[in-house]
Formats: sequence, structure tokens, C-alpha cells
Amino acid sequence: MSKLIKPANYRPSLDLKQTELAIKKIKDFFLHSLSSELRLRRVTAPLFVLRGLGLNDDLNGIERPVSFPIKDMDESIAEVVHSLAKWKRVTLAEYEVQPGYGIITDMNAIRADEELDNIHSLYVDQWDWERTMTAEQRNLAFLRRIVNKIYGAILRTEFYICETYPQLEAFLPEDVHFIHSEELVRMYPDKSPKEREDLICQKYGAVFIIGIGGKLSDGKEHDLRAPDYDDWSSPNEDGFSGLNGDLLIWYPILGRSIELSSMGIRVDKAALERQLELQGKTERCNLYFHRRLLDGTLPLSIGGGIGQSRLCMVLLHKAHIGETQSSIWPDEMRRECRELGMTLI
Repeated sequence: MSKLIKPANYRPSLDLKQTELAIKKIKDFFLHSLSSELRLRRVTAPLFVLRGLGLNDDLNGIERPVSFPIKDMDESIAEVVHSLAKWKRVTLAEYEVQPGYGIITDMNAIRADEELDNIHSLYVDQWDWERTMTAEQRNLAFLRRIVNKIYGAILRTEFYICETYPQLEAFLPEDVHFIHSEELVRMYPDKSPKEREDLICQKYGAVFIIGIGGKLSDGKEHDLRAPDYDDWSSPNEDGFSGLNGDLLIWYPILGRSIELSSMGIRVDKAALERQLELQGKTERCNLYFHRRLLDGTLPLSIGGGIGQSRLCMVLLHKAHIGETQSSIWPDEMRRECRELGMTLI
């Protein structure tokens, strides 16, 4: 498989049984740490939502959701969620969560259009979180504070798991380097967005790239984003646009950068109208979610997702995400992984 990265002389630090136990330890410890840090209450989340409400996440706008008809509801169509970005904001309103507090849940998704490799799977499991905020907090300084809190929870989890399994050695840096995607274009004008991510992460170890979704000076987006959850178009105090971003780390085992979280301050009414116009999707204003946001019945919020299996993969020094989750892989990839010492669950 041309997309499979094959690290030389790879040997897992934990066997299959140890790995399963360690996955549970990481998930329990990180959930508690992040919930305490951000003051998040756990809630129960849906696996699927009804089509036509505007609740499902469009991600890059090209992925097809897995869907099915509901026999007992006149064949209404349900869609397996891509993420819970918009559902969480409705839930904040329903639970009347006050500013400074939020919710967290286990999100499970199926992404049938995913290109399978060491870090991408058909099955996606995330900690999806959302926190109510005030209008005064809709700024880059607040976004940075929340990113640092999340990264702090990751560092504490790394320390805990390395203390538990001494054969694992901590490698994450103490601090996150913040940089705007426009700055990356100017630093590496002849590189692709993925190449820029690798270069900046190799340099700093942990990086938060601000401003994902809007067009940059080269006429392209660093990456695509749907217009109706993250605010990627509002001006910020750094002189660029965007109040969202991705948290990435340099992963020496694969010799590449890995995204651990995508998050941001969510759109307010003005940002939603502007971004729908920019992407030519103003017809969404008639959908349930968008009507509620435009009517002012949804709170201002910040939120994101953190990959569970991907974080476990990184903290347990695995070379393939299939070593920390059970999914479907091409037979050729399974064979190659087995030969390379990657035991896919």
C-alpha cells in the first residue's frame, strides 16, 4: 500500500494485552483531566441524526454521510454523524449551560470516504466537547488559553502513562507554538499545506495552526472547513482572520506531523451569514440549526474534537491507528502491517 508509512525496525513497546489495558487508562485519565480543566459535564450523544436539520457536520464539504431509512418514521432518512459540532451547541442551549462551563461526550462516527493509512480509519472516535462563552471572550487570546489547557491535559496524561509503563519515554514538548496559516504560506511559499505542517511541527514539536478554512494570500485554503460551525473569517488581533485552528504534534515514529485536535470559537450570527455567503450556501439559513443560531436562541461557544484512538496511538508509541482501535482495513495493508510488527486489533 503506497499510503502506508513503514518505520524501519518498528517494535511495539506494549504487547496486545498491555495495549488494551493502557488504552483504558489513557481514556479514563484524559477524560477526567480535561473535564476538570475546562469544567465539562459528560452527556450522552447520538450516533445518528435526521437529515435536513442542519445538525450533521459537513467537514470538508465533500464527505458522504452513511445514511439509512427509518421504517417506523415514514422512511425518514437518518445520517450517521460526522462529528457533533452543531449538535453540541444545541445541547448547550437545551441544558442551559452557563458561560465558563460545558459538555463533553464520546463521539463515534463512520467516514466511508476516508483514505486509509497509518492515522486515518473508517471509524472515528473523539472526545467532542463544547463550552459556553461570552461575547467578550470571542478573541484569539481566549482561544490560546483554551488550547493551552487542552495541551496541558495531554501532557499530564503522557506523564501518567509513561510512569505506568517505564518502557515508554515522554517526547512531547512542554509548550505549544502558535502560528497563523497565512504566516506558514509566507514562510514556505513553495510547499503544500501538509508539507508546511510537517516542517513547522518538526521545528517546534507541538503547534497550533490558526485560521483554517479561509482563503490565504496564495488564493487557497490551508484546509477546507464547513461554513457553519468554526469562525474562520472574523478578523483577529494578530492582523489575520480566523478564530479556529488545529493542534498538531511531530511524531518521530512515523516521521510526520499528526493532528490531535481541531477546534475553535464558533460562528456568531455575523460570521455565519458571512461564511454561508462566501461558500455560496445561504440556502442553509432555512435549516433548523441555522434558524436557531440566527434567531439568537443558541449560546456563543467554543468547542472541538480530540481523537481518542489517535491520542492513544501517540502516547503508546504505535505506528498504526489500527493498533489502538478495531476497524476494517484492506487485506494487503493488514498483511504489510503484520510483516512490519504492527498488530492491528
